[in-house]
Amino acid sequence: MGVIRRGGSFVLKVNPILCDGFGHCHELAPDLVDIDEWGYPIIKKEPTPTGNVQALQSARYAVRGCPRQALRIERIADQP
Repeated sequence: MGVIRRGGSFVLKVNPILCDGFGHCHELAPDLVDIDEWGYPIIKKEPTPTGNVQALQSARYAVRGCPRQALRIERIADQP
């Protein structure tokens, strides 16, 4: 049995028009999302390595947990 290597990285993106500032994304992915004083997300801009399984899983939870479906995960391929 081999090891699955996950290359590349990802960033969490928010659609500001859809977002209503519920703050669930911060609760589900606090390492990737901060919130401002009104509850709207401030997303970490630096790409996170896909190998960081815990961060990727929390990003997936945040995307699924967004009541307005305003979040998405954008994958970034490794540069050769």
